[in-house]
Amino acid sequence: MSRRDIYYWKCDRPAAFHGTQTRGVADAKIEQQLREVLQRHFVTQVVELSAGIGQGNHLTWNASVAGQSMFLRVENGPEKDGHLAIESALLDRVREAGVITPRVFACDATRSHVPFAWQALERISEPDLNHWFKQGRLDVPRIAFGIGAAVAHWQQITLPGFGIMNESMCGYHATYTDYFHLRLDHHLAFLVTRAFLTQSQADEILAEIENHQSLLQFDTGCFVHKDLALWNILGSETQIEAFIDFDDAISGDPMDDLSLLACFHDDAFLRRAFEGYQSIRSLPANHLRRFWLHLLRNMIVKAVIRVGAGYFDRDDGFFLISPGTSGQSLRDFTHSRLNLALQGLRNSSNINILRP
Repeated sequence: MSRRDIYYWKCDRPAAFHGTQTRGVADAKIEQQLREVLQRHFVTQVVELSAGIGQGNHLTWNASVAGQSMFLRVENGPEKDGHLAIESALLDRVREAGVITPRVFACDATRSHVPFAWQALERISEPDLNHWFKQGRLDVPRIAFGIGAAVAHWQQITLPGFGIMNESMCGYHATYTDYFHLRLDHHLAFLVTRAFLTQSQADEILAEIENHQSLLQFDTGCFVHKDLALWNILGSETQIEAFIDFDDAISGDPMDDLSLLACFHDDAFLRRAFEGYQSIRSLPANHLRRFWLHLLRNMIVKAVIRVGAGYFDRDDGFFLISPGTSGQSLRDFTHSRLNLALQGLRNSSNINILRP
């Protein structure tokens, strides 16, 4: 299927929130089919599979294929989407730009041999950085600087069109404004219907976005990860080993990825990320307002996912919820960060308003 009408896959796909609910043991039938397709593809009978640790909307396995360690991702949604092949090509592009990503050993998104898309990646032994962050062991200043520098590196990649990319590596939309507004009314209406926002709050948000339309007008998009967060970065307490999960990548605005960090982190984290970015390239014109505008848009999407997938009903075992807190804490934080983004955009505030 085409992703032309998708702003963000997890909440906008026809099977909205597929794969975001708590899962039990991976489907045994899929596992058997996966083993068989790997045996055919790699021409070996020696395939060992075990359940992988995945927190996204893909099924995952760890694998040993003829002695080679791999990490497998499966997209089994009813839409029969083939975007994993595009993401595999993007992983190579990002690595060529100087940012470490897992190597792609194989990918088949045609669903011609099995009824799902699959991808075999280099398996990296380190956990995601959120593992260390939740334990209070992450060297936050060092890691935040490294993340900012990586964002600046992958922004060397420029792409035609805007938004999610098609098989030709071209964004589906002719203007960035078209992409930015895609399903915006639907997202706000959903949050009103589910009593996360009042109608007056939604109207206020939309009016402020309209007041800053000029910020959305530029000619060329840069590569944007679009799901930049600690759980999509692997490494130790002090070192980044790889960036992963580029499934939502777009051609867009240079402040978008930095704003995604602000969906979770405070001003100290953001300040170091900005410093890392500026060690490679200069911040763009109007960077603060562009930062706040994209934080506002991203927090709208985060709120839709968190409401729709029931994240506010989880406990602190869930990757988004801090130890000793609850789903209600996540709900309160989501409200607060959405309001701060609105305030920041209106006043062109310094990032110190994100101070805890």
